[in-house]
Amino acid sequence: MNRSKIAAIAVIASAALVLAACSSADSETSPETSSETSPETSPETTSETTAAETAPSEESEVTVVATTSILGDVAGQIIECAGGTVTVLMPIGTDPHDFSASSDQVASMINADLVISNGLGLESGLTDSMANAATDGANIFEVGPLIDPIEFGASGHSEEGHSDEEGHSHEDGHSDEEGHDHGSFDPHFWFDMTRMAVAAQLIGAELTEVTGNQEYTTCANTTAESIRSAEGDVRALLEAVPADQRILVTDHEALGYLADTYGYEIAGTVIPAGTTLAEPSSADLANLVKVINAEGVNVIFTNAAQPSALADAVAAETGRDIAVVPLYVESLGAPDSPAATYIDMMRTNAQLISEGLQG
Repeated sequence: MNRSKIAAIAVIASAALVLAACSSADSETSPETSSETSPETSPETTSETTAAETAPSEESEVTVVATTSILGDVAGQIIECAGGTVTVLMPIGTDPHDFSASSDQVASMINADLVISNGLGLESGLTDSMANAATDGANIFEVGPLIDPIEFGASGHSEEGHSDEEGHSHEDGHSDEEGHDHGSFDPHFWFDMTRMAVAAQLIGAELTEVTGNQEYTTCANTTAESIRSAEGDVRALLEAVPADQRILVTDHEALGYLADTYGYEIAGTVIPAGTTLAEPSSADLANLVKVINAEGVNVIFTNAAQPSALADAVAAETGRDIAVVPLYVESLGAPDSPAATYIDMMRTNAQLISEGLQG
């Protein structure tokens, strides 16, 4: 996609908001109308969302593959409105950093009209598979590089125990550059809902380019407006936390966009990297205990899809009553959870953060 197309999206969006071609706003919290984008079974299983009534025709039905459940949900809203099917590669609760595709899933990428990828190195385990699929003709669309990504550490960190210069060097000589497999840019952009709304519009514009059907752009604009509307609820919850209490300790560096958008500080992380594949040293964990006690932090936020043993150990080591609160970080929750859709996930996380920090 060229830059002129991206620049035109804002103009397209303002014109499209008055159209009533689809009403994803009504479906943003309803499991019945949102796309069922991620199964809870094995990686061999994929899920589909079909909009048969609005599909152009059975012969020309548009097929889309999304790598993550979060992208799959947003793409599913667009497809549900304009027609086609969405298949999500990663099951619910999957760590996107080390997920690998089966041969059938690689074939599905090759045969799809569009493969939607986060990019920025998030899907580390899919790198070779997607490269091979692209060689065989897969049309892969990476969203992350197009939404003005921020660099790791842009939200600010506590100065105790490390320096933001030269790759966050720690006292033991460990450098976060070693763990930032993504490079310098943070791939967790969905924690900024404004960027995610832009991502929806980019997906719609790309689908229009692939199919020649303007309906995908129109439906994407409606989906984006639903996301922007829900962002107001998220903002209200996060800004209800007093400014001097907006200090986060997380399991790994995944909340940078949230911190940057809503004025929070990332004081430290259990895994001092932007990927769950890195391993903290004993010195890293000892430094984190010092930071938590120095900052008066009373809660560590973890990833609901990952074990919390390290966070539990850090909390115990502080000698204080530290809560360990799981968030939905890199995957939606199960269909019966309060994070079954992207919008619900963001509202739930905001509520958990707000309540956790205010006791």
